[in-house]
Amino acid sequence: MEHQVTALKSASAGDATGQVAEYLAFCIGREEYGIDIQKVQELRGYESVTTIPNSPAHLKGVVNLRGVITPIVDMRIKLNVGEPSYDQFTVVIVLSLNGKQVGMVVDSVADVIRLEPEQIKPAPTLGNAVDTDYLTGIATVNERMIILMEIEKLVAESLMNVDTRLAA
Repeated sequence: MEHQVTALKSASAGDATGQVAEYLAFCIGREEYGIDIQKVQELRGYESVTTIPNSPAHLKGVVNLRGVITPIVDMRIKLNVGEPSYDQFTVVIVLSLNGKQVGMVVDSVADVIRLEPEQIKPAPTLGNAVDTDYLTGIATVNERMIILMEIEKLVAESLMNVDTRLAA
């Protein structure tokens, strides 16, 4: 089965100077998350992966994307948000992180949102019981609350024990 590929042209995201920033909003379970649009290379439909023996559960395996062997991380499993299910809405967000390509499985993609600095509140401190190091803030857009993530921290930690050649 052939999957449609959607290439994304990233617009300039804001920085610490208080400029507007653009994020790709996506859903995992009932929650909505956002990542810096400049980290997104493309969106793809979910396809079967080649599993890697003895890998952590959230590392679904690898796929060959135009000659690049790309690890695929299932964010539902990584974030412990229930059992994953794969259907026509399941999306793989292909990320370019520090020169490495990584796929991130999410339930669906919502949209690209532009956030003004005043729409972003600091991430809550939840103590040592909950790892929130990858959270950068909580954004409010109309009635929506979007959890903003520093995807490099989350994905790098996911692949820490995986041979780095997989992400090259």
